Amino acid sequence: MNQRRKLLKLLSGIPLLGWASGSSIGTAGPGYRKSIVYSQGRDLFKELGLRTFINCAGPFTTMTGCLMPDEVLDAIKTTGHNYVDLNSLYNKVGERIAELLECEAAVVSSGCFGAMSIGVAGVMTGMDRKAVQQLPNTDGLKNEVIIQESHAGGYTKALSNVGAKLITIKTVDDLDQAIGEKTAMLWFLNKANNKGEIKDEQWVALGKKYDIPTFNDCASDIPPVDNLFKYTRMGFDLVAFSGGKGLRGPQSAGLLLGKKKYIAAAKLNAPPSVNVGRGMKVNKEEIIGMLVALEIYLAKDHAQEWKMWEDQIQHIQQAADSVAGITSEIYLPEIANEVPTLRITWDQQNGKFTYAEARQQLIAGHPSIEIWPSDQDMQITTWMMEPGQERAVAQRVKEVLAEAVG
Repeated sequence: MNQRRKLLKLLSGIPLLGWASGSSIGTAGPGYRKSIVYSQGRDLFKELGLRTFINCAGPFTTMTGCLMPDEVLDAIKTTGHNYVDLNSLYNKVGERIAELLECEAAVVSSGCFGAMSIGVAGVMTGMDRKAVQQLPNTDGLKNEVIIQESHAGGYTKALSNVGAKLITIKTVDDLDQAIGEKTAMLWFLNKANNKGEIKDEQWVALGKKYDIPTFNDCASDIPPVDNLFKYTRMGFDLVAFSGGKGLRGPQSAGLLLGKKKYIAAAKLNAPPSVNVGRGMKVNKEEIIGMLVALEIYLAKDHAQEWKMWEDQIQHIQQAADSVAGITSEIYLPEIANEVPTLRITWDQQNGKFTYAEARQQLIAGHPSIEIWPSDQDMQITTWMMEPGQERAVAQRVKEVLAEAVG
């Protein structure tokens, strides 16, 4: 009895948990704050002191990529309510994507960067599980990846991070000299196809000549929709796309397409296995979201969408041209972010604002507007905007330009 009384006395001194009071947690000493239960309609960005903006720049990672369609968001939400075997999901979704894109095989990756990492890892290891476990140590493996000097840059860290050694060349003769017993892959940056001596079709031909797999990084090269089919048909053994740009899928997802044997090897180096790609996880919601985004993208009326972009950019151009001293043109980038783009210039010597200052004025205003981050001119696109936002953008751009040349 004495023991029971001691126990009751002890329990009476412990603070009650929040279950009895309706709170999710109880008092927990100094610094304790009651938990806030999420409710629909909360403006979390505002609570955190963050401003949202109209995206007139493009699907930049720093600008959180794209806005996903409601159908993709719904697919992400509904698949979050159940468990599923992740490897089976990878396989089934990959089979469906390969069918849609008429290629041998596919896998959803952690963005285009992740696609490059598991892709080159698979090329270096093949189906050798011992080799998979030794990465990023590439001793004894073919580990050299040849790239054109004009295609080199920060994104190639996706290759070197998993142990690949980069060999840069300029000419076909350089490539002939660089190829050796350690050559694993020829890597190509699609948006740099207009740079360097060797173009995409010749790059593929050289790969076939030397029986070396070729990889094409097409991260931001949607639209046009045809690019989803073009480069695997051209003969590239592996092709990668970002999922959170023109495809409007999850920003942290991507697509790796290509030959079955290379996709199978890439998957050995990908999560969920504990290997060099373990940290490149893609959760079930993102995998399904990527599939649904692709289905929506393939089914949409691309001509109608293009006409909308043209109408929007012309509306903004008309507002800009109404300001004396402004010169503008609508052009189409040759490769990458291939959408109608408005370029605006004015006399920088006699104007009130530089291009960078005008851009900051747009960011700081109401509504906040982000444009292409260039200090050489003002560039505006509409493909990441919501329909109707072009009116607010046109008005605000006109106001800033009037100040800039005033």
